[in-house]
Amino acid sequence: MPTLDPGKPRARRGFAAMNPERRREIARKGGASVPGEKRSFAKDRDLAAAAGRKGGEASRGGGRSRNRES
Repeated sequence: MPTLDPGKPRARRGFAAMNPERRREIARKGGASVPGEKRSFAKDRDLAAAAGRKGGEASRGGGRSRNRES
C-alpha cells in the first residue's frame, strides 16, 4: 500500500474532479432510470416489509432472534 506524502496533493478523481454544476446534473437524475414498475416498494409497504424479513432470514446474520430467553 502506498504511503501518503503530506507535502504532495492528491489527485482528484471521480465526482471530486467534476465541476459542481455537472455533479448537480447527475444527482438531479436520481433514480429516474428505474421504471415505475420496478419501484414497487415505494407503493406497497407490506411488500417491502416482507422482502426485508426474507432478506434478514436469508442472511443468517447476528440480528435479533425471536425465541430469546432473558
